[in-house]
Amino acid sequence: MNRQRPQSLVFTLFGEYLLPRAEPVWAGSLIDLLEPLGASEGAVRTTLSRMSRKGWFDTVRAGRRSFYQLSRRGRALLEEGRERIYHPSWDEPWDGRWLLLAYSIPEDRRELRDRLRDRLGWLGFGALGNGLWISPHEVEDQVRDIAADLGIEEHLECFHAEGAGFTEPDRLVARCWDLESLNRRYEAFIARHVPAFQGLREATGPDPASPRDSYVRRFQLSHEFREFPLIDPYLPRSLLPPEWAGECAAALFHSYHDLLTEPADGYVESVLARAGTPAPAGVPASKVATGRGSRTAQRRLTR
Repeated sequence: MNRQRPQSLVFTLFGEYLLPRAEPVWAGSLIDLLEPLGASEGAVRTTLSRMSRKGWFDTVRAGRRSFYQLSRRGRALLEEGRERIYHPSWDEPWDGRWLLLAYSIPEDRRELRDRLRDRLGWLGFGALGNGLWISPHEVEDQVRDIAADLGIEEHLECFHAEGAGFTEPDRLVARCWDLESLNRRYEAFIARHVPAFQGLREATGPDPASPRDSYVRRFQLSHEFREFPLIDPYLPRSLLPPEWAGECAAALFHSYHDLLTEPADGYVESVLARAGTPAPAGVPASKVATGRGSRTAQRRLTR
């Protein structure tokens, strides 16, 4: 964990523990909360300042103290990620139709092509060929939003399509998505966390894990599991292989997370209570940055 970049740790801290809070959080409390994860005070302060400049946070001053709260942009990004973690779409019904997207973006706008690919991947699209992507999800509205946001409406075309021969859905899925590699990552997640989960579940006594230990465990669990929404297209169950480990990994995550929630939340509250100085009022709406989350932004969370 101590090899993770501080920005990634800060996003996990807010997404896992501080997202419901409306009031700003003192920088000193954030430093104390990230210290058990191997982040130094200097690294945290530098990271918070940099993330504020990028528009992820708004800063509130109270005397010599700095307080941080998520901007609209930062909150939207973390809420979207949280929704994907806690409500994956494997149960989404599939009617056999694909959303087919074709694009032709000029070479001198290559950066837009890269941004489009990132955001199509976040929506669950797979690359079928050069400039041709498919998805089993009903995401037409999101595609329109992306096209408008990037200003590339004239370079995109979308169609509904049904397979008419040559390739069965399972072979098409294997061609467009690397589910084998993803499945191995889910299996590795299960192998890493099952022993600790079982040990905690079977432990006896009033305090099988201390609040601080529960906090660190839950942080590490969520920090690792939140990688999956970045790489999992969340295909409907009918398109997944029979040995799919994603749902087992998700069930383990939720069960282990539930065991750790109460003591971990108690630890966070105890750290926040040590701040002493009450948090100042929220940032006026005029100071709140706006913007849309994207898969490109999501990828930055893990770097």
